[in-house]
Amino acid sequence: MDFSEGCSICGEDLVYAQEHTLKQCTYCGAIADSNIQCPMGHFVCDACHSSSAVELIEKYCQQSLSIDPMKSAVMLMKSPVVKMHGPEHHFLVPAVLLTAYYNSLNEPETKIQKLSVARKRAESVHGGYCGTHGACGAAIGVGIFISIITGTTPLKEQEWSLSNAITGEALIEISKQGGPRCCKRDSFIVIKKAVEFLKTNLDFELPLTNVVCEFHKRNKQCRFDDCIYFPS
Repeated sequence: MDFSEGCSICGEDLVYAQEHTLKQCTYCGAIADSNIQCPMGHFVCDACHSSSAVELIEKYCQQSLSIDPMKSAVMLMKSPVVKMHGPEHHFLVPAVLLTAYYNSLNEPETKIQKLSVARKRAESVHGGYCGTHGACGAAIGVGIFISIITGTTPLKEQEWSLSNAITGEALIEISKQGGPRCCKRDSFIVIKKAVEFLKTNLDFELPLTNVVCEFHKRNKQCRFDDCIYFPS
């Protein structure tokens, strides 16, 4: 997927009009004056085009009204600042889950606060953890999510158990797929696991879009038909 000559979200050729009009950024919601837009109506402001991945993720989730974490994840992954692989996924996973959770509760202020907490925690989960520490950062991201919504500390009882349980279950699901790593695949796996875990353990339901990978052409180590998300 190379959108360098077109819309970074859908790949359509960009339309350059003679006159400028006000447009709303798909990611951060900011209003900007521009003569550029794609035929599907997508618009990405200059700030989001030039921001870091974690900044884009946080800004998008702050203003998003979505209650479907998989849809939010895919939208963010389409941005060129979110690389095929990288530690930004360690924040992306808890961010989209927190967004869906607190949007469902209609608690936007709490969401913004918790996103900041998740970002700070995810920063300590460096790239390559899956290979050097035996713990994929996406799975740790799910543990961050559960620990935040349950108020877990090292001294809690049931909350501590839940946070460790979801990380363990997520890692098992990832390990079943075999290597090499794929940050997109592993993020999809753990987001699905988190939604299932919420329903089973906390009686909290979120919608979940079934996803087919749109990013395999960017992955030099793609396993193609051996991946559960490969389009067949």
